[in-house]
Amino acid sequence: MPEELYVVAYEGDERHHVLDYATAQAAKSGAKLHILHVLEWSPYSFLTPQELEQRHVQRRTEMERAQELILDPAVERTVAAGVSAAGEIRYGSVVEVVTETAEKLGATMIFVGRAGGNSIGSRIFGSVPLGLAQIASVPTVIVP
Repeated sequence: MPEELYVVAYEGDERHHVLDYATAQAAKSGAKLHILHVLEWSPYSFLTPQELEQRHVQRRTEMERAQELILDPAVERTVAAGVSAAGEIRYGSVVEVVTETAEKLGATMIFVGRAGGNSIGSRIFGSVPLGLAQIASVPTVIVP
């Protein structure tokens, strides 16, 4: 039987609920975790060349900070719990990037935290957990 892989859509929440739950489930089943942190990004194609260069510098800085402050500690925490884990930072729409990554890696499950968004925008347009539950090709576990 091939080893299972779970994708964890991880925001870097200090409470670690989704990370801890996914780690516990992976430990029980012997699965590996792929911890994915997605930074929302829009290309803004109407920027001047100078503004575009400044944005690329900002993007590199954001990725370095996310790696250091969010992803590396998450992977270390998971490995310390005895679960094999890898991490990745990507830019784009969270729902699209998570589902694409899960499909590309052959993941058997997606774990995502409940954002708890009460804004009018999230009520009208939905949230990341709802979006994943609707379009993901594998089971999606929404962790409170």
